[in-house]
Amino acid sequence: MSDMAADYERFARAALGCYGLDGATVTLLSVSENGTFLVTKDGQRRVLRVHRPGYHSLAAIESELDWTESLRRDSAITTPEVIRATDGRRVVAAHVGDETRLVDLFTFVEGTIAEDDASDISFGELGAITAALHEHVRQWIRPAAFTRFRWDLQTMLGSDGRWGDWRNAPSLGAADAATIAEAERKVIDRLTAYGMGPQRFGLVHNDLRMSNLMVHQGKITVIDFDDCGWSWYLADLGAVVSFIEDSPAAPRIVDEWLDGYRRVRDIAAADLAEIPTFVMLRRLMLTAWIGTHPESEPAQTLGSTFACGTAALAHRYLTDPSWFRVRTAAAAR
Repeated sequence: MSDMAADYERFARAALGCYGLDGATVTLLSVSENGTFLVTKDGQRRVLRVHRPGYHSLAAIESELDWTESLRRDSAITTPEVIRATDGRRVVAAHVGDETRLVDLFTFVEGTIAEDDASDISFGELGAITAALHEHVRQWIRPAAFTRFRWDLQTMLGSDGRWGDWRNAPSLGAADAATIAEAERKVIDRLTAYGMGPQRFGLVHNDLRMSNLMVHQGKITVIDFDDCGWSWYLADLGAVVSFIEDSPAAPRIVDEWLDGYRRVRDIAAADLAEIPTFVMLRRLMLTAWIGTHPESEPAQTLGSTFACGTAALAHRYLTDPSWFRVRTAAAAR
């Protein structure tokens, strides 16, 4: 177990008493941004999340839970159920020495991660789920205290961006950096012109890819709303091809996603025209993320070549008008 995982586990164990789970078995599930643990007692399984310090306020986490609970109550989308502490709180503060971490607890979701067994789910189904999320957001009357951060050009691409600065990516050479910078300027210009009108900009999951879907007997549960916030709706499409933006399969995946999306919600031709820009935007963000998360599995496996791949993708974005446009443009007519 890594030092980071061991640190998170200390707070997971410190929080057990808040839920009446003293003596439960605690098993690490994953450490990425947060620490996630399987908690087992008396044959019942639950999932406990230890939040990383400094990323979300208590109010922001409560707002995330407001949204997921509303989805469970008012839509066909399934999300894990929040389990309250014995005193009724949805989020508790776990203390270890002078340090504090915020913690929440959820029902255990049966099944496998869609990324591990893609045969159980289609990208079209993911598109339909995403459209249903967007439809819910458009109609949902949010609590007065609702607060989540914004994913806009400054927080995505700024030098103090939320995931870091792509210019600090490992193994980034000067020539590649120049190509990426030119692509970034095009992204900024196009999205500035595209705008943030209510039909295009709202509350999004922002990481709705196959690794954040659990599948059991054909039933899909959406997980990990930790990065949800205000952004362009098409940011959710960019996330679908995370880390494989430059693969030959990516355009087909996007087309399948769009087919599913349109079953639930219309998408305008002007939106379709910006798909390459949102794919490029996501790749820029992930290039920054690789640099700020050297301990992560993607950084360990992709870090030495990812920036070079981003530059190749940037070149294609700048020079190939057909990139991601063949079927999507035809379908819009």
